[in-house]
Amino acid sequence: MSPVARMMAIANIFEALTARDHPYKKGKTLSEAIRIMSSMRNDRHIDAELFDLFPRSGVYLEYAYRHMTPEQIDAVDIEPYLTDN
Repeated sequence: MSPVARMMAIANIFEALTARDHPYKKGKTLSEAIRIMSSMRNDRHIDAELFDLFPRSGVYLEYAYRHMTPEQIDAVDIEPYLTDN
């Protein structure tokens, strides 16, 4: 899979986990989504290096403030979820 495709996979997973418009489930909070994705990284379902870049870059917060409800935006300590910890 190309690097761009791996990046898109991470973005799509995050969006699917946090989506608030699904009739069959409630969107996850930021901390829940990052925890789930960290497990996916540990199980080698997503690229480890690109996953680490995702929370470090802060892009998940930019997305959250644009597309998530205030109730979904909780505090996330990303350090425990990074591979070099």
